[in-house]
Amino acid sequence: MKIVIGCDHAGFPLKREIADFVAGLGHTVTDVGSHTPDPVDFPDIARAVCAAVTGGAADRGLMVCGTGVGAAIAANKIRGIRAAVCHDFHSAHQAVEHDDVNVMCVGAQIVGPWLARDLVAAYLAAEFEPSEDFKRRVDKLAQLEREG
Repeated sequence: MKIVIGCDHAGFPLKREIADFVAGLGHTVTDVGSHTPDPVDFPDIARAVCAAVTGGAADRGLMVCGTGVGAAIAANKIRGIRAAVCHDFHSAHQAVEHDDVNVMCVGAQIVGPWLARDLVAAYLAAEFEPSEDFKRRVDKLAQLEREG
């Protein structure tokens, strides 16, 4: 799978570890920044991550910031993105299975490297369950997005 990853300065220390882990799982990883620990605005990174997902350069995205919350808010402003903050194993896979999430956001100040690896592995291994109920709900999410 093609994965795009990005972070702000708060997520910078954890991003490289996650990117290396994802590559070790056999995925192709594109890092859209930040490339230094200097302050950066997370909406700019969200724009880059989400553009890769919506443009087809990546199958899924990962964002790492302090809590994951700002990254998720920014990502969800972009048409075609369904982003979720995931700090537990169940949410990391169920977000994909039930809600077809295509960007997972992780808080580097909330989870450590070992848990981040478990979360990312669960997220990347999960597949959307195309049951009638889940498809209908994801379609309704798209309708909300179109209606603004």
